[in-house]
Amino acid sequence: MRSSDVPARQALAFIRMALAVLLFIHGVARVLADGVTPFGAFLDARGFPFGLGIAWFVTVFELVAAPVFASGRWVMPIALVFSAIYACGIWLVHAPAGWFVVGLGRNGVEYSVLIIACLLANAWAHRPRASVTT
Repeated sequence: MRSSDVPARQALAFIRMALAVLLFIHGVARVLADGVTPFGAFLDARGFPFGLGIAWFVTVFELVAAPVFASGRWVMPIALVFSAIYACGIWLVHAPAGWFVVGLGRNGVEYSVLIIACLLANAWAHRPRASVTT
């Protein structure tokens, strides 16, 4: 690694750790507020089979994968799963509310779009690369 790459890698690590904290808190809050069962009922009401199972999967994934993501391990697959989860959140919850989270609207997609962009940037940066042999 070139010394000129160090600040960029540090910045990406900072974003990864900030994301991990936000995603972890999302799971913790759901558990502490007894929100897993209502989340499952919400999914059931939208026609998802095993809504409670999906709700528990998402919650446990947030609690387990976020610290692993912060540590820099399995970044690409974790980022892709989180991106899919947040894309579903946009589709099911936030898109009907519009773009803005605050200000000109409430509960819109902008925060989730930013999270997905940061997750995908981390996934891209941690993608497997072909090794160069000389």
